[in-house]
Amino acid sequence: MGAVAALKRAVAPPTESASDRRTKRRYPINLEVHYKLLKHRRVERLGAGRTLNISSGGVLFEADGLLPGSGPIELALNWPFLLHGSCNLKLVMRGRIVRSNERAIAIRAEFHEFRTAGVRGSLGEVPDAQAVMRMMTA
Repeated sequence: MGAVAALKRAVAPPTESASDRRTKRRYPINLEVHYKLLKHRRVERLGAGRTLNISSGGVLFEADGLLPGSGPIELALNWPFLLHGSCNLKLVMRGRIVRSNERAIAIRAEFHEFRTAGVRGSLGEVPDAQAVMRMMTA
């Protein structure tokens, strides 16, 4: 089964209502998130939380503390599927806080990309340096 099909099966139907003005479908996905509050392109604060829902236009998440009601932010989400069945992925998203209260923070995405985040497996599956050198010179 492909990653897209698995993701569609893993989440509930998108949350929408007749009065919802959003143009992007939101999916209730609960993932670990790490954030960086930015100010003048510098990291002002680091924190963590969990997503409540995700769309191509942004993220709604719970944070470990109160965040400002606006401003730049970068999120890193541990994606639940592996690249080629063995490589962890992170979804990195930069954007702006559009709403913040004691319950949740809403982010409007301005940029997003997937990044590799290491290979899953036991140490026995990872070749040693000599084996890598032999493969490269063969």
